[in-house]
Amino acid sequence: MNETNPNQGELSRRNFLMKTSGVVAGGTLAGVLAGCASNKKETAAVAATVAAATHAHAAGDDELKIALIGCGGRGSGAANHALSTPGKIKLVAVADAFKDRLDDALNNLKNQHPDKIAVTEDHKFIGFDGYKKAIELADVVILATPPGFRPIHFEEAIRQGKHVFMEKPVAVDAPGVRRVLAAAEEAKKKNLKVGVGLQRHHQQVYIETIKRLQDGQIGDIHTARAYWVDSGVWVKPRKPEQTEMEYQMRNWYYFNWLCGDHICEQHIHNLDVINWVKTTGPSYGHPIRAQGMGGRQVRNGIDHGEIFDHHFVEFEYSDGSKLFSQCRHIPGCWSSVSEHVTGTKGTCDIGGGTIRGTDQWRWKKPEKPVDPYQQEHYDLFDAIRSNKPYNEAEMGAISSMTSILGRMCTYSGKMIEWKDAIESKIDLMPERFAWDAKPKSLPDENGRYQIAIPGKTITV
Repeated sequence: MNETNPNQGELSRRNFLMKTSGVVAGGTLAGVLAGCASNKKETAAVAATVAAATHAHAAGDDELKIALIGCGGRGSGAANHALSTPGKIKLVAVADAFKDRLDDALNNLKNQHPDKIAVTEDHKFIGFDGYKKAIELADVVILATPPGFRPIHFEEAIRQGKHVFMEKPVAVDAPGVRRVLAAAEEAKKKNLKVGVGLQRHHQQVYIETIKRLQDGQIGDIHTARAYWVDSGVWVKPRKPEQTEMEYQMRNWYYFNWLCGDHICEQHIHNLDVINWVKTTGPSYGHPIRAQGMGGRQVRNGIDHGEIFDHHFVEFEYSDGSKLFSQCRHIPGCWSSVSEHVTGTKGTCDIGGGTIRGTDQWRWKKPEKPVDPYQQEHYDLFDAIRSNKPYNEAEMGAISSMTSILGRMCTYSGKMIEWKDAIESKIDLMPERFAWDAKPKSLPDENGRYQIAIPGKTITV
């Protein structure tokens, strides 16, 4: 759905190679929300709803019980990686809105880990509320539904005292980000471990390169470029028997309450890398304002929902440096998924592990690199079993909000301040979740959805 004034009516993921132990994002909620006076009461209220619960299982040699919430391709992949970590571990519960996705995921996981699947019929939960029951049965919860549900599910997992791995982005609007930040603080109090699917933080080339950048190898960084420009993702045409809710859930990538647009679902990876580079204190780096442009030119079919097919955003950080960001879903164009920075002493292709300037350097690929999607689970489960501090939720929330800020700018055509964006009260989520419920964004008589119009659409 578009972010409009209520009074007006409302991929393939890249594989990269690495070998490393984890890096944990630091910082505090207070640092993120500094200056957001109108948000304090809401944040406190959300945190107050997270009741005390027993701490999740963390003993090193004991069996860890896993619940998978969201059984699509990414959920199945995350469960496979979790079950591939060392130590005793079992998948004991699964939940999804759709039975066919649940069955497919469970069958695939049984083929991959026949001795680690212990999901009985009464531990399979289908529908919108099944996540609560699945979470009850587990020590560690994998949250991999469409991103719009992430704040709701994360709050419940932390309320129940469970460790969490959740996919990115962790929210699709500012109210959702605030809920995640509040639950993240509660997770710290309960000593719960939280991983987020921004796997570059567990990829050796990124870790080594960014350390050199933060140590000043190319001097003061004044310009950054980030790209996720590619041909786009799948489309699932409408079927006559589907309700509007089911159609949007099946075609979730094209609706903002579920996906957040591809600037959030995909480009978050690249924006997160620049935030990581710009981190200089206890709180994770983020821009202070942004402006941009975007629209729909090619992917403008009836099955392309309401999202744009291209975005360009200029982000500004507190030190005056700029990030020029591009993401695109148009076939036949130049393709790149990468991040680059320029400083007073040189330039760097971060994912390529290459520094050019007064101090040249190139990263050396190890003989036996580890898939970062696997490594992020090695690191999370090691933290659980060893009881090490581990909480990536704030990092995930800040980079999700950076992506949301970019969308706000491209949809509205306005320059928007971070403090105004994170305080936004525009909530994209439906009033209720049921197959006969109506999402806020609905098609017209021709089956087309309202598209944001820069200069007219209100996003803050």
